[in-house]
Amino acid sequence: MNVATTTVSILGGTSEDEFGDETDGNTVLASRIPASLVESTRTASEPVSGIKRIVRTHICRLPPDTAVDENKRIKDEVTQEIYIVVSVTKNSNPVLAQPLRADLKRTGRAA
Repeated sequence: MNVATTTVSILGGTSEDEFGDETDGNTVLASRIPASLVESTRTASEPVSGIKRIVRTHICRLPPDTAVDENKRIKDEVTQEIYIVVSVTKNSNPVLAQPLRADLKRTGRAA
């Protein structure tokens, strides 16, 4: 069980810009979903130079019945940050419904 740290909206859909290119739409598919959104870091080394880099990752835990996949985006309703959904996984448990785990990548400023 996870403790919700925020509420999120699920964004989806597409639109076209002035050049006819497809862009992510801002259609709200679901809102006010309780979620646990956590930022963590890991260290990775570049293969050639060996320079260590800190990589920031974000993990969002959502209720098990949330309709989210890799074609959607998640918006934190408190901070207004928007995240790209990289992957969605769910642990199996025959007794208790498990939360969805969405691995995210932050968009926008300082992403």
